[in-house]
Amino acid sequence: MGPDILALPVIFGAIFGVFYLFFSTRNKERLALIEKGADASIFMSKRQDAAPIWKVFILNLAVLLMGIGAGILLALIIQDLFGVTSEALFPGVIFLTAGTGLLVGFKMTKDLEKK
Repeated sequence: MGPDILALPVIFGAIFGVFYLFFSTRNKERLALIEKGADASIFMSKRQDAAPIWKVFILNLAVLLMGIGAGILLALIIQDLFGVTSEALFPGVIFLTAGTGLLVGFKMTKDLEKK
């Protein structure tokens, strides 16, 4: 069994372990608070005017994908106009515009939640 075969179960095991610890610890904390007499309403979100999570997810995903598309287009334009043949051009421009897209999506989400 080579290390490449062992890598996948280790990665999935680590992800499962993190989620298991997070949810089991949260459940134990909540049970302890309820046993001590705390009201269960403290676990609910205090903001009723918050935007639904699916709207926030779709908005951020759409802006991210538009940023990636703009990055590919911008890298092609730079390659054709300036004759740049560096292998770092495409990943660099794509990550730059994707990050910019995520920043714009964050700002748009804040504006969405204010309405």
